[in-house]
Amino acid sequence: MSIQVKSYHFLQKSLGSIIVWPLICGILTVTLWGVLYSKIDEDKKILRANALKDVTLSSRAYAQYLNRAVEQIDQISMNVKYDWESSHGKLRLENLRQRGMFVAPQFAVVAILDKLGRPVTSTAPMEKWQDTTLRGQFYFHKNNNSSAMQIGLPAVIDSSGRLVIQFTRRIEAQDESFDGVVVISIDPSYFLTFYDQQSLGKMGLLALLSSDDQIGTSRIGDTLYSGSGQAFVSELNTSASSGAKFFSGLSTFVDQQSRILGWQELSSYSLKALVGLSEAELLDANRSGWIVSKNYAIVGSLFLLLFAVVATTMATRLALRKYQAREISDTYRLATEGTDDGFYMMNALRDLRGKIIDFQVVDCNARGALFFGFNREELIGVNLSSLNGENYFKVLLNIYSKAMETGFYEDEYELPDESSLNMVWARRRLARSGTGLAVTIQDISAKKESERDLERLANSDGLTGLYNRHWLLNFLPHAISRAKTAQHMLALLFIDLDGFKNINDTQGHEAGDHLLKSVASRLQSVLRPSDNVIRIGGDEFVVILEPVQRESKPARVAERIAEAFSQPFWLGGEKHNIGASIGISLYPRDGDDTDTLLKNADIAMYSVKAAGKGHYNFFKPELYANIKARFAMEQALVQAIELNQFVLHYQPRVNTISGEMISMEALIRWIHPERGLISPIEFIPIAESTGLILALGDMVMEKACSQISDWKNQQLPLVPVSINVSARQFHAGDLQKKLNVCLKKYEIDATLLEVEITESAMMGEDNAIIAELAAIRSLGIKLLVDDFGTGYSSLSQLQRLEMDVLKIDRVFTSELGKSREGEIFFKAIVSMAHALNMGVVAEGVETLEQLGILRTLCCDEIQGYFISRPVTPETMSELMLQRYLMPSVAI
Repeated sequence: MSIQVKSYHFLQKSLGSIIVWPLICGILTVTLWGVLYSKIDEDKKILRANALKDVTLSSRAYAQYLNRAVEQIDQISMNVKYDWESSHGKLRLENLRQRGMFVAPQFAVVAILDKLGRPVTSTAPMEKWQDTTLRGQFYFHKNNNSSAMQIGLPAVIDSSGRLVIQFTRRIEAQDESFDGVVVISIDPSYFLTFYDQQSLGKMGLLALLSSDDQIGTSRIGDTLYSGSGQAFVSELNTSASSGAKFFSGLSTFVDQQSRILGWQELSSYSLKALVGLSEAELLDANRSGWIVSKNYAIVGSLFLLLFAVVATTMATRLALRKYQAREISDTYRLATEGTDDGFYMMNALRDLRGKIIDFQVVDCNARGALFFGFNREELIGVNLSSLNGENYFKVLLNIYSKAMETGFYEDEYELPDESSLNMVWARRRLARSGTGLAVTIQDISAKKESERDLERLANSDGLTGLYNRHWLLNFLPHAISRAKTAQHMLALLFIDLDGFKNINDTQGHEAGDHLLKSVASRLQSVLRPSDNVIRIGGDEFVVILEPVQRESKPARVAERIAEAFSQPFWLGGEKHNIGASIGISLYPRDGDDTDTLLKNADIAMYSVKAAGKGHYNFFKPELYANIKARFAMEQALVQAIELNQFVLHYQPRVNTISGEMISMEALIRWIHPERGLISPIEFIPIAESTGLILALGDMVMEKACSQISDWKNQQLPLVPVSINVSARQFHAGDLQKKLNVCLKKYEIDATLLEVEITESAMMGEDNAIIAELAAIRSLGIKLLVDDFGTGYSSLSQLQRLEMDVLKIDRVFTSELGKSREGEIFFKAIVSMAHALNMGVVAEGVETLEQLGILRTLCCDEIQGYFISRPVTPETMSELMLQRYLMPSVAI
């Protein structure tokens, strides 16, 4: 009975200590979940805050993009207005469209309405013009003298139901009275191409608004909206010119997804650019982390529950405080030793006045001792001043003392050389505990290194190690700002490699990558360490020079680069000459922003390309006119292919001894409706660079086979016709299939068609080249090596590819009769070809002396002005009947 009484008194006196553990664990559990959900709420706030910043920046970028797009349309409307007024109403937009203008997909209709609102001329058929949506814009122009462009909301322009955004401008008569309007109808989707899934996500939003928040066009993800079917179920209220705000999905958007929207009014037009991020997508990025945190919280709660049970049981059984303290200490030790963090209990040491003068380690875990190179027993009792240098100890003492005052301190820091911690970066957490501090140190060196690696990857080119376009676009605005502040110049050198495409086509992309690395090294070798070299993509590089005091400095740098590129590059044991075309723009003379400086340097570089490559040029305003002319030629070439403005002329090849015509070469000519006959020298390079050479090659193949069929039907004595195949056409593949289709279509024998391929097109070890050539020969078509000696000659390649005829370039033929070396070199080529069972054709034969030498050298055939210039099919029909074309000469 007495034992029961004692137990009762023990429980009565110890009730507080018994129930304290369940209470503490309950509070800790509630606190744990409270902190967790507080952290989640804080994360959401941070995500939304960051999203507000992102949409603000994106809306500004989108506004700049729209501003440029509308400025272009504005410029076009002014040009059409000017041309109409200058032509006194004789301008015909239908003709301009036929010539290649307004053919871009965004131009739905371009039209002129007279002062009564009737269409006068239009890029769309007049009978389809049913637009009744322009009344407001039309009467605005009619009743106002303003010449500013007006912009309307999307409307249907014809019976097709197609929606457009109308851009209109007032036309004035000579007395400045109203004389009609210019109308440019643009597909609304044109203004939504800014959408980038990487930055906006799959459910991001773009929209174009009027200044009073009327919705012009919008887009959610890959879905485009226009007209009444917009992405919004209610009107927005963005009364400010710019801003960012959260909008509920239930009352705002058709997909009921809540979003953070940012808007920015265009600087030059009464429009707003709107960008939106899906809140669900933003939260999804962190949701997995929150789930993990909740799982940890569940584990922590179970641990606290278990701890409460154990502690309560122990408190009931044990009355001694010392035993309880030891149990708690053991539990603490068990928790701290199972982590990678270092734990320390630091006691504050004070002088007689109570000022903290040092800290002493009174306890730590094994991991914490290892950070200092000690075991636990060795570190306990050591003072903080003994572990660090004098200067660094003063810094630490200040931090630890502040933690004692405030109760808590946390930071991440890079450790100095004076520190005795064996790490580079650390995260420390200091919490006041009685008369000392509980210190946690975590080694985050690997994390910081990963962050630096990620930053390097984001800003460097993975192939060459140079800075990339992303770095350039971030760096250049700051460089311009520095130049503006210091009032000095800044230079941009835009570098494009000459001949790089040929390396890729003939040697493969691996060789091209090796070359780009060598180019990067060579550029760095001729520049100062302070100069920045950037690879912005492909074979294009940019060099930034700052500061620049005189124009002569970037000129000297460009000369050094050009001189460095005059030395050949070694690829696969072979020398390759790769030049560099360099365009230079200067701040502030040639522009005061990133886009303008890059664009003008690019224009200057293209002027170098057009002038022969391999040198440099400063930007001049007139260079833009040259590029515009080239663009006009490209457009005219596209139209010429569509309208079939090309014909073939034919140049005979004859036997060197007898003069008998045994073959002919088909040569393309462009008959321009205004300029007349245009030489291939003018348009073939443009066709090569734009890829139109593929369509031209198919056209030559078709016309040549058609002509052979016509001559066959006329029962003329036929000879083979050779057609030229470009390297790009050859490497595009399916050449054998196209030839076979043409032969069958026009029912002609394969022996009447020959294919001429330049030697550079056949370079490389690709088995696909051999297979393609073999497939062509299997049809019965002869293969000719064109312009031999001007490319990458390879005897083993010729032997391996089994070509039929070798055509020696006119450069070597022109040397005959001028020097003994010329004859010896020509004879060597003939002997080599005959040894490979190949026929030989000398191109560019123009004199009787050359003919005599070629006969002595046993050249099989000749081609050139000495026999005949390229002639029309009609003239060639007469030559085919004549058959023997050699002028009367003694053999």
